[in-house]
Amino acid sequence: MPQRYSQIAIVLHWAIAPLLAFQISVGWALESLGARGFSLFQLHKSVGISILVLTLARIVVRYWKPRPAKLEGGWQGALASGVHVGLYAFMLGAPLTGWALVSTAKVKVPTLIFGTIPLPHLPLPAASHRLAEGGHSLIAWLGIALFALHVAGAVRHHFLMGDGLIWRMMPRRSVALLVGLPALILVGFGVGRAILPAPAPPVVPVALADNGTTADDMAEDGDDAVDNAAMAAGNADNGMTNVANAVVAEDAPVGPPPAWTVQPGGRIGFSVGNDGEAISGSFGKWTADIVMDPDHPESATIKAVIDMASASVGDAYKDGMLPGDEFFGVAAHPTATFTATGAEKTGANAYRAKGKLTLKGVSRPQSIRFTLSGSGDTRKVTGSASILRAPFGVGNGDSSNGLAPQVALDFSFTAKKK
Repeated sequence: MPQRYSQIAIVLHWAIAPLLAFQISVGWALESLGARGFSLFQLHKSVGISILVLTLARIVVRYWKPRPAKLEGGWQGALASGVHVGLYAFMLGAPLTGWALVSTAKVKVPTLIFGTIPLPHLPLPAASHRLAEGGHSLIAWLGIALFALHVAGAVRHHFLMGDGLIWRMMPRRSVALLVGLPALILVGFGVGRAILPAPAPPVVPVALADNGTTADDMAEDGDDAVDNAAMAAGNADNGMTNVANAVVAEDAPVGPPPAWTVQPGGRIGFSVGNDGEAISGSFGKWTADIVMDPDHPESATIKAVIDMASASVGDAYKDGMLPGDEFFGVAAHPTATFTATGAEKTGANAYRAKGKLTLKGVSRPQSIRFTLSGSGDTRKVTGSASILRAPFGVGNGDSSNGLAPQVALDFSFTAKKK
């Protein structure tokens, strides 16, 4: 019976093998997933670092514990030794180049090993990113070839030559282990394929007006125009009465609109589609200055300032990306501002304010809709807006490919008259 490897070497071997199979099956698909692959990309990094740690331990054990003698000499034995050396280079090089790739990427994605242990970025120059990317891809393909050669060599020795080679990497002589442990490789590959996201649904184009509004906003404006035209036609029959009412209205002066103080506990939230799913979050810090008479909304002035660094979607990985240049660019543009002068009534206690949104240094026309409830000196405000992210450069990198073009904004708070 051939001499076996040490028990710790056997455990490390069968721990690394399915992890490698998992990485290979997942790595093939990552580049095409875009934003849908964000969570899987984080898992890929975590498994890669795990392989790096286990491989370092395997190298230590290799020189600490005695190894079985080679069963074959000549060029076949040299080839087997070369494959082993290549596999160690692959198990070290793939995670190291992946780590370098992440560390030198334009978009700095934080890494938490299995969502717990932070992994610092390597102190490498950004210019080395292309080299790391190319090296990671090349090493991965070489690793796949070496992995296949290693498996083929083990099968050749054990079953064709009959020298019992695989028993050397078994805890004991057992047919169940002979079948079960190699099957872990198939399990690792199968799990990697099974957890891949479903194919992305086709993207429906969004028609834009010249000012950046969506087709839905245009439709709403069109409905308002039709309603206003109908009202004007109906009022034309009462021409003299309307003139008299206008004169009365002018004679009754309206006082300055009251200012309102936003009370603690309000919320500004956002949500964006992500290939059939939704990513939702909120801003933890913001202020609003509101001057408005609900009966005369045309005199309103509204200003809201949002601290973009306070954005959170409840996921440490994604939260770490939001301040970066791909999304909010907080370092150069720490706040977003919405301002509007005047509002219009669109229904019972319902209003629309058309103003300007400034985000990442870009200013664009933007409208919001809101309703007021309550009476007297305290009002409850709830509202929403639909914001096109592309004109503001929000989501301008590869990890944003699956994001919907529009971001839904919602807000609610209580305001008291000053």
